[in-house]
Amino acid sequence: MAATNQDPHSVGELLRVVALGARITRRQAKGKPTKRLENRVDAIRDKAQAREDARTKGRSK
Repeated sequence: MAATNQDPHSVGELLRVVALGARITRRQAKGKPTKRLENRVDAIRDKAQAREDARTKGRSK
């Protein structure tokens, strides 16, 4: 279930992205690499967008 009609992310995905964002910020402050965490955020976003695209494609027909 999406958080809003315009948002492809579910509530759980939003919570994971926010939590990962906090971890990224803390690691950046310590000067540590964040690429692995950023890739996880990108994967969550891509999956949500693909699901939304498939859903809207099904509606247009």
